[in-house]
Amino acid sequence: MRESMALFFAMHATPVPGAFLDAGVQAPPLGIGLAAIGRPGYINLRRGAEFDQLGERSLDAMERRCHEVLDAAYASGVRYFDCARSYGEAERFMGTWLASRGLAGRADLLVGSKWGYKFTAGWRVDTRGAPHEVKDHSLAHLREQSAESARLLGGHLSLYQIHSATLESGVLDDGAVLDELRAIRAARGWRIGLSVSGPRQADVIRKALALEPPLFDCVQATYNLLEQSAAPALDEARAAGVVVIVKEAMANGRLLQPGRPA
Repeated sequence: MRESMALFFAMHATPVPGAFLDAGVQAPPLGIGLAAIGRPGYINLRRGAEFDQLGERSLDAMERRCHEVLDAAYASGVRYFDCARSYGEAERFMGTWLASRGLAGRADLLVGSKWGYKFTAGWRVDTRGAPHEVKDHSLAHLREQSAESARLLGGHLSLYQIHSATLESGVLDDGAVLDELRAIRAARGWRIGLSVSGPRQADVIRKALALEPPLFDCVQATYNLLEQSAAPALDEARAAGVVVIVKEAMANGRLLQPGRPA
């Protein structure tokens, strides 16, 4: 759970302005991402040791384990949960957890998800060199994945983000995709955001902020003790009223010591 945490980061320790995404909920200091608990293979360090303790990686076992982690997070005060279409069964696990715990419809609990990658590993860890996921920022893929997210999470979903936007993917230059995101926000009431990745995250954030009319309510970027290059652009985003979410706060496990709490 620790490696998959997302942090709502107030730059320079100033408070996040207003309610989170205008949802009537004060911005939670911590959220949790389901990437490492929604699929059997992920990039976090010491992932194999955790599965050795679990004993199996079957779909049912993973769902039980995911629910246990979500129970612990919720009991600790976590109220934002971050999914994606490429996180294996994360959206489905999230939906079944909400239903089984009687938490559906709670105003103080927020769920976000992302589109843009297709999970292709087929619940395998060893794919014999084939990719576990494939990026596709096309209009057709947005329509397909947003419909899947709506089916699995329905009214629980508050935020929908482009997954790992980069300058090279061209997603911020695709007028049809941007128009579809605006239509999704109008039709479904979801806030729209983007996560960024790669070495030019600050440039992508600034390009997103420059769109007219403004589109993005939220940006999710890497920030930790080892990587802080996006910090000035995140400051600019907050100044523009855009919510900032930090990802990889523990650098995918590199900032943790085995056997010691974060």
